[in-house]
Amino acid sequence: MPQSPNSESTYTEWRHTIGDGLKPLQNSLVQLFQQTRLFRIYSSTLMPGLLQTEGYAAAVLRTVAEFEELPFDDSAEAARARVERSRVIHDPERRFVLLVEEAVLYHQLGDAEIMAAQLDYLLTTDALQSVSLGIIPMATRERAQLPHETFHVYDETLASVELVSAEVNITQASEIARYLKAFEQLRSMAVYGAEARGLILKALEDLR
Repeated sequence: MPQSPNSESTYTEWRHTIGDGLKPLQNSLVQLFQQTRLFRIYSSTLMPGLLQTEGYAAAVLRTVAEFEELPFDDSAEAARARVERSRVIHDPERRFVLLVEEAVLYHQLGDAEIMAAQLDYLLTTDALQSVSLGIIPMATRERAQLPHETFHVYDETLASVELVSAEVNITQASEIARYLKAFEQLRSMAVYGAEARGLILKALEDLR
């Protein structure tokens, strides 16, 4: 596993991570999810994996399989594994703070039916006591933070950053603190509750 100049960070190319297929990658995160009590996730491109429907997840993973030119496509099996792993979101003993840019609601993965089902599912997050979903409106003025690459912070022990070619896992406390600072600034720009639902409903209306 290649390391960055900071020995407390690892840089792992996707082609190595998914060499045995996409499903093993999904399963490899089960233990981390079981150990984590506070999930903080920001995405400017896709629905967070924890909120993906099986159809949406399959469309995302199929795109990955094609881009990486995998010798076999196990995206359907990987999507089922992702949804199964995501059941942790129903655990009231954990907390999930999820932020997405409004543009995520319009980045269409799969056909219109798959996208509509994903947006419909997103509307149900209000019923999940452990979940806080914030949406950063495209019309936000004087942003406190620019849109960033997707990143996850697990408790305060690991920050995981997704790049085009690789995943960077960071364990150094000072670096994790910077991601948490960025996360809080992004969070301050988001809307929640009825306002967030309004943005989702608008995206659904535009889709149909």
